[in-house]
Parts: sequence; C-alpha cells; structure tokens
Amino acid sequence: MQDFYKKALIALLFLVAADALMAGLFTYGSYPSFALLPAARDGALWHYRTFTDQVMGGASTIRQDAQNKERLRFDFKVKNAAAYPYVSSELVQEDKNRRLAHRDWSKYTTINFLAKCSPANTMTLIISTFDPKISKPGKFETYRSPGTYFSCNEQGVPVSLDMTRFTTPDWWFTQMKLDLSDQGYILNGVSKIVFGTSPYSPRDIDSYLEVSDLTLRGRDWRYLVAMAVAILASWLGFGLWFVRGHARALLAGLDSQMKKDLPLVAYRQLTLEPYKDKEKASILRFIATNYTDPGLDLDGVVAGTGANRNKVNEVLKAELGMTFTSYLNKLRLTEAARLLAENSGAAVAEIAYSVGYANVSYFNRLFKDEYGCTPKAFRSLSVQQGQSAPAEASAAPDDSAA
Repeated sequence: MQDFYKKALIALLFLVAADALMAGLFTYGSYPSFALLPAARDGALWHYRTFTDQVMGGASTIRQDAQNKERLRFDFKVKNAAAYPYVSSELVQEDKNRRLAHRDWSKYTTINFLAKCSPANTMTLIISTFDPKISKPGKFETYRSPGTYFSCNEQGVPVSLDMTRFTTPDWWFTQMKLDLSDQGYILNGVSKIVFGTSPYSPRDIDSYLEVSDLTLRGRDWRYLVAMAVAILASWLGFGLWFVRGHARALLAGLDSQMKKDLPLVAYRQLTLEPYKDKEKASILRFIATNYTDPGLDLDGVVAGTGANRNKVNEVLKAELGMTFTSYLNKLRLTEAARLLAENSGAAVAEIAYSVGYANVSYFNRLFKDEYGCTPKAFRSLSVQQGQSAPAEASAAPDDSAA
C-alpha cells in the first residue's frame, strides 16, 4: 500500500500543478482584449473618415493625421456658424477586400485609451452598431449609435468606458420613429467608432485630439465554465483512478498478508516440525485449541498447560516473535478473514463471536488495524475479485494436528 500511496501523492501533486496552470490559462483567456491601433494589428482593419458641420452650413474644420497608424490624431477648429457645431474622426471597419465590415464586439465590455488634447476638452465617443431589425447595411444613420463623453488634457488622461452603458441620443429615436424606451443595443455588428467634439468643446480655437493605446477589453465567462468543467473532470478522473487503484493495492496487500499469516495459524504451525520440547508443543496446541474462547487470557494458558507465564511468553517470542495478546489476535483475525471471504451469508457479528470476540466494535477496530479495511469492505473486495482466503487458513483445529 505504501507504494500506491506514494504514486497517489505524486499524481495528486501533478494534478494540482496541472490544474493551477490550467486555471491560470483559462482565467487569462477569460479576459479577452483587442487592440484597435494600429490598423491591421490583431486583425483590426479600418480606415479613417472625417465629418464636419459644413454639410449643414457650418464652418468648422478638421485635418486628420492619416500617416501615423499607431495613434489617432486630428486637428480641428469648431466655429459657431452652424446650429450644432461639430467635427469628428471615424474608424470605419472593413474586411480584407476593403468593404464595410460589421464586427462582433459583444464579448468586450470596456474600451480603453489614452486621450490627449489641447486645450483641455470634453469630447464624445460613439459606437455605431448594426441592428438587423431596423438598420440598412451601409446607411449609418439607421445604425444604433450609443455614445458617451470623456475628458482629456495635454498631459493625457487614461480613459476606460463601459460600452454597455452608453446612451443613444434622443434625436435618433425621433428620426427612426422609435420609442425612447427602446434603449437596448448589442455590440455584435459594430461598423465604426467615432471620436468627436461635444457642446462643451471650445469655439474658434485651434485644437487637437490624440488617442493612443485604443483597446477593447471584456470578460468571456465561457472560459471559466470550461475551466470548471475541466477541473471537475480531472478530479473525478483522479478520484476514479484512486478508488480503483486503492482497491487493487488493498487486495494485493490483503492477499500477501493472508499468505504470510497462514503459518501463524497454530494447527498449521504444529505440523511444520515434530517438537521435541513437549512443553512448547503443549502451549501452542492449547492456544490453537482454545483461541476462539472469549475468556482466554495468559493466566488461562498457564492454568491449562502447567507452564509458567515466563515460559509462555518465551515460546511465543522465540517461535513467532509476538506477545501472547498479539498472537491471539492474529489467530482470531486470520480466521475471521477466511470466514468473511468464504461465508458470505454469515453476519460480521456472528463471525466476530465465532472467533472469540464478544465486542463487535472492538473486533471491527482490530480488523481494520490489521487489514486496512473494515470486515464488510474486506468481504466486498473478496467478492469483487472472486477471491477467497486460502482454505488452509484454518478450520477449527483438532488434536490430530499435533
């Protein structure tokens, strides 16, 4: 059994290490991220497009820096010539053939970036996403366009925005003839993201906005579910292996111990050699004949054989290497093991009484200490393997054995 427990400990340590590594990988995978800058990195395909209020009679201007793909930068000046002064820079999603694409960002929850601007400003971020119920492909005015505000300055402001909490402007609902309560949106068809000015942006001042480290981040719970399933499966597999391996090792140990214990049965021991020491033979024969007596003790052996206590202990120690109590229990437990394996109809208590134990709980404890399992488990294992204790483990001895 010790070899099995060593193997089980090594397997357990390996399992814990493997599960820890797997947990780390799955946990890391549960935090997906997607870098939008520069273009073409990690499959982020897009092109710049600018928009101003000039299409509505305004005079605001914008100049996009399209050369540096590591960041988004545009210089602008907002003028009050239009009713709603506005400029914006758009990252329009495209596929490998440079056609409009709709990206599934539903597994991402936040958009993160570093925002620099001069002068200090309040800008807007809008995400345009296709809604199959109301949107028409390529007509961005029909796309849902939830957005929010963010602040920036010349030193740079780290921005992290929850994309699930953006607000769609009221004018869009009016234009689309939708109820204002229909605020829900899903980012599974994103066509573009828009950085633009806000009603609070300064007027008639040369300004700029620079955005870098533009990254989407989210939480994919499927990784955690998969991790839980994988870890549970690994532990169930280990448990099944341990139970089966333990049963095999226990059976092998029991079989080995039963074979080792056979010579210890008194009537068997007496046939091994013709004892010239009649007193020694008398002691062994008496114990072999009376070991099933619940009242048998060292004083009883002394009284029954006429030998003194020292002689009884000397014989048992010299011949068997045991004390009287150890040898008596060995005889009784060996016989009990044989009866358990061969007589499946007998109750454990009945067997305990038949081999000399008046207290079943005491018998169960001694049996488990001896064989590493309870009497019931021993019987079950013997039945499973179709094994029984060897027949020579003793029937009741008789005087002819001597």
